[in-house]
Parts: sequence; structure tokens; C-alpha cells
Amino acid sequence: MRVTQSMISNNTLRHISDSYSKLAQLDEQISTGKKFSKPSDDPVAAMRAMGYRSDLNNIQQYQQNIGEVKTWVDSTDDALNQAVLALQKIRELTVEASNGSLESNQRSYVATEIEQLKEQIGNIADTQIGGKFIFNGVNTQKAPTKDGFYEGSTDQQSINLEVFPGITLPLNTPGKDLFQELTANGDNDPLQSLINDLKDTNSSESTISGHLSEIDKQIDKFLTARANVGAKQNRVELMDDRLNSQEVISTQILSDNENVEVEKVIMDLTMQEAVHRAALGVGAKIMQPSLMDFLR
Repeated sequence: MRVTQSMISNNTLRHISDSYSKLAQLDEQISTGKKFSKPSDDPVAAMRAMGYRSDLNNIQQYQQNIGEVKTWVDSTDDALNQAVLALQKIRELTVEASNGSLESNQRSYVATEIEQLKEQIGNIADTQIGGKFIFNGVNTQKAPTKDGFYEGSTDQQSINLEVFPGITLPLNTPGKDLFQELTANGDNDPLQSLINDLKDTNSSESTISGHLSEIDKQIDKFLTARANVGAKQNRVELMDDRLNSQEVISTQILSDNENVEVEKVIMDLTMQEAVHRAALGVGAKIMQPSLMDFLR
């Protein structure tokens, strides 16, 4: 085959153009830190990146959900602890009032203090997080108490959030069984019954001490609820650790797929520059001078 000067020139220009393209690609990789800037640069890696990024976005959403669960659970635990402390204080006051050392006016003072503690328990039932009432079942926009008495939503189901594919955790703890009896408006309220007996000068010490078993029952109920919340807290911590590990892994996979190794790209760029200069030098030697060159 006859090789002409035109063929040599065209091939040389094409190779030099390809070399410029490689230099431009390496320069862009160093500037952006990415292996590709558009899907056509590497379709396979681009498709993988879409999947990896979707996984990472899902994990970050689950982390937000687990953070919401953690906030509710921690607040619930604190509220239940405050209720237990109030009931234990009521028990101490009841024991003090039942030992026969207090006069009638002093028992009245005890009754007044227990009334304040009863009101405090009602305030605990109205605990809110971000404007949502945590002890009113699914009806979180409405206060469960009215005039100090727990009414509560009839729907005391759990509010669940997904924290992992196929795994949900309950946010709330139903408050009806915990607070309704303690803030009832009537004879079924054990605290009000205790207060009435303390104010009644005819009530005996045995009558006062008879309320201790009911108070203990209420304390046990709150302690059981708090134990369940504690178990939920442990699971939340485990799920949070798992999501954090998954985030690290997914971020690393995405980085390996998209990000360049700067040191390697710099080396490739240096080599490509050397090749490009060599190509320019060789092209300048093999391309025959034209008539214009002689005229210069």
C-alpha cells in the first residue's frame, strides 16, 4: 500500500488530537476529583453510582427515623422516671401520715402536698416533643388531660417508624393505663381517695396505711413501663450502631466507584504529557516541509 504524506499528516493530527483528549480528561479528573462527570464517560460506573447513592440516601433517612425514635424513647423514660419519683414521694408521705405522730392539721398539710404531686403527675401525662403529646396514643396533636384529669385518646396504638428495611420500632408508650387511674375524677382515683382520708379527721392510721398497697401497685406499673422503655432504648442503640456502620460502608463503596486516586491521576497525567510531547516532536520530524516553509 502506498503511504502518502497526506496519510501521515492525518494520522499524526488524529493521534495528537486523541492525546489532547486524554490530557483534558485527566485534567478534569484532577479538578473535580471524580472519575466521570457525565454518564457517557463510564456508563457502568454511572449506573452503579445511582444504586449506591440510593442506598446511602435510604440509610440517611433511616438514621433520621432512628433519631426521632431515640428522642421519643429518651423523653418517655425521663417522664416515667419523674412519675415514679412523684409516687415514691407520695408513698413516703403516706407512711409518715400513718404512723400516728401527726396531728390533724399536719395531715392536712400532707394532703395538700400530695395534691400537688397528683397535679404534677397530670402534667407529666401532657409531656410533649416537638409539639406532639407522647402519652396520647396516635392522637398526638391533642393534650390527653383536661382540667387535670386524663381523658386520652381511645386509640392507644403504637406509632411506628421504619428504621431498616422491613424493621419498624414504636415511638410511643400508651399512657391511658398509666395515667388515667391516677388522675381520674371520682372514687376510682386512688390518690384522691388518699387525699380525702387525710383531710378526714376521723380517718384512722390503718385507713391511711391501707392506701400503701395501691400506691405500690401504681409504682410497679410505672416501673414495668420504664423497663420496657429501657429495653427499647437498648434496641435503638443497636440499630443506630448498625446504621452508622452501614453508612460508613456505603460511603466507602460510593467513593471507590466515583472518586479518583489523585496520586495515580497525577502520575498518569505526567506520563501522558511526556507521550504528548514526544508525539509532537516526532510529528514535527516526519511531516515533510511544505512550499510555504521554503518561502519563509
